[in-house]
Amino acid sequence: MSTSLTRSTAARNAAANAVVDLLDVNAPGKLIIMTAADVVLSEHALSNPAFGAAAAGVATAGAIGDDTAANATGTAALYKVEDGNALEVWRGSVGLTGEALNLNSLSIVAGTTVSVSALTYTAPNP
Repeated sequence: MSTSLTRSTAARNAAANAVVDLLDVNAPGKLIIMTAADVVLSEHALSNPAFGAAAAGVATAGAIGDDTAANATGTAALYKVEDGNALEVWRGSVGLTGEALNLNSLSIVAGTTVSVSALTYTAPNP
């Protein structure tokens, strides 16, 4: 008997929408960029709703607010997203390319403005 599993596009869309909709609890939610040691470098308000409807299992965030005064200096390695109650919904890696959250530079300096142009959530298809 085969143990392989795939999800239909409709199922992946439903899964992605269910996860990203958690960010709208007591919106707005927040995107937090951190070092590998979980030191908070910058914090960004999400839109309400935070994400649009998923397509092909991928949900894309709406407008993401700038952090006009970064919290600390360091190298961005991780991010997490929280709902309006500060409960973590998911976390992931930050990179220059190929990640769910890509930045122009991984070096963040305290007190400077940090902008995020795009964030996606992809529902897994085991």
